Amino acid sequence: MFAVKNAILNGERVDIAIENGKIVSIGGECRGGEVFDARGLSVCAGLVDMHVHMREPGFEYKEDIESASRAAAAGGVTSAACMPNTKPVIEDSRGVEYVLERAKKAAVNVFPIAAVTFGQKGEKITDFSALKAAGAVALSDDGSPVQNAEIARQAFIEAKKQDMLIISHCEDANMVAGGVFNAGEISKRLGLKGRPASAEEVMVARDVLLALETGARVHIAHVSTARSAEIIRLGKKAGAAVSCETCPQYFWLTEEAALEKGSLARVNPPLRTQRDVEGIIEAICDGTIDAIATDHAPHSAQEKAQPPEKAPSGMIGLETLFALSMTGLGRYMPAGEIIKRMSAAPAALLLIDKGELRPGADADIILFSPDEEWKIDPDKFFSKARNTPFGGTKVKGRVKYTFVRGEKVYEDK
Repeated sequence: MFAVKNAILNGERVDIAIENGKIVSIGGECRGGEVFDARGLSVCAGLVDMHVHMREPGFEYKEDIESASRAAAAGGVTSAACMPNTKPVIEDSRGVEYVLERAKKAAVNVFPIAAVTFGQKGEKITDFSALKAAGAVALSDDGSPVQNAEIARQAFIEAKKQDMLIISHCEDANMVAGGVFNAGEISKRLGLKGRPASAEEVMVARDVLLALETGARVHIAHVSTARSAEIIRLGKKAGAAVSCETCPQYFWLTEEAALEKGSLARVNPPLRTQRDVEGIIEAICDGTIDAIATDHAPHSAQEKAQPPEKAPSGMIGLETLFALSMTGLGRYMPAGEIIKRMSAAPAALLLIDKGELRPGADADIILFSPDEEWKIDPDKFFSKARNTPFGGTKVKGRVKYTFVRGEKVYEDK
């Protein structure tokens, strides 16, 4: 028996009894066994990040499963779903099994996402049944979204048969080809080709309509525009089984970050306008946006040191997800609702039994200091990468301890 004592949950001091990696009880005083005194700290379920690039196999110089899992633990993420755009692509049962085998040594729970099409080329769909049997929790071609609507439709039909979630990166490849930042005043000022908001929105509309037709569960990744959120809102009202996520960068930053941060602000889809930021926050608050994820996309310092038009897109986020979300959204919604978007909600979408603080659940929990103010310092990250535009940002709310199945995997020192 192990007990976390004196933690604050919903304004009340509670004890949490843990045995064999499971939560036995929450509330009354626990007696006997090992005791961890959490006095002065708040408690919640461990976060579930449904969009992480761990880069293994093939790009271990950027990140690997072990380093990503340590970064996750430091950020309060106890479960992470990793994207398949590796080398080779996670496209068959052997690839899924490789990730699961490597995950046995990870600090947190790792759930593989497999490719929709072979090689993520958008030409031939993979064997969804075999991928599900091997342990894949979802399907995505992520950074190389399926462009052909008929192939996407076939994939949705097959995913419906297997009751698998399709995670769709919505951008029209022809419209964004050669683009760097959001198409607008900033990209013009920098003399760079832009990526128009409509490139995202037309693909969102397509996939919402295909979801409505096929009945497939379709999840729109990293929503970045107010109009995309409105399309999804309408799709939900029409009865489509569509869900979506956004990331902290889309409710914290605008395209103007490119002027100061350069390549560190390059991400796909790109940072948008202030109007879009406001629309994203509204969509989080009204429930249109179901989950908050990171799209953790590590790159080496040398890669990101290149000019924006040559540097790869993406930023890391595992170690800043909790603080950026609590700080950025704290004035708009209760802390419990913010945490739910990072825990129970994504877990439910992935159909994994995680993200809840209740008797019988795995003892994946975090203890945090809600009022602690601190400054983000990438040099202290556990990730191999440092490519974040949030270095030096002052935030509020800090993860102090992370437990996975009752075992302490992170302590803030």
